[in-house]
Amino acid sequence: MTLRRCDWPTGSPLLLTYHDTEWGVPLYDDRKLFEFLILEGMQAGLSWLTVLRKREQFRRAFDQFDPHRIARYRSAKIRQLLGDAGIIRNRQKIEAAVNNARAFLEVQAAYGSFQRLMWDMVGGRPIVNRRRRLRDLPARTPESDAMSDTLRRLGFRFVGSTICYAHMQATGMVNDHLVSCYRYHEVMKLAAPLRKRHASSAPSRTAS
Repeated sequence: MTLRRCDWPTGSPLLLTYHDTEWGVPLYDDRKLFEFLILEGMQAGLSWLTVLRKREQFRRAFDQFDPHRIARYRSAKIRQLLGDAGIIRNRQKIEAAVNNARAFLEVQAAYGSFQRLMWDMVGGRPIVNRRRRLRDLPARTPESDAMSDTLRRLGFRFVGSTICYAHMQATGMVNDHLVSCYRYHEVMKLAAPLRKRHASSAPSRTAS
């Protein structure tokens, strides 16, 4: 039986695998969240498929997205990256990645973890949408606007609202699979324990 999917993962097995295994899955690992944030910044003005095709080269070139290593990059390393044909060779984006590694470490020091800051922006649990058509997916939302403002205030670059919303979709902060997609309910099941745990830990609002 053919599985029904969202309309966008077409034309590439790589995109299809990404949709079926990663997109929309709630992610709480700091290092993976950092990787997605950097890759989404690299995507600006390009397609996500372009980034996916270069993902392994990015991991190699950027020390497996180790923020401690990236934060120590200096001009010689940046020149090396600009000469690496395996990645997107854009000086502003590469310099932003180095800057964002430093900002990321500052957030970890201040908040205890990066994921705590990010997930607090959606109330600690995934937002479940009910999109029926591809054109129903927004480019930005009030939550992504707030995330962008917060990250910019904390010193991050290449974190506009559209990039932040793509980050929220990719890392499961929102479930934007179409309701007709088989992954919609699978991702709902993955998110359910998180939503239940958040609800049980929330303070009671019953009037005294």
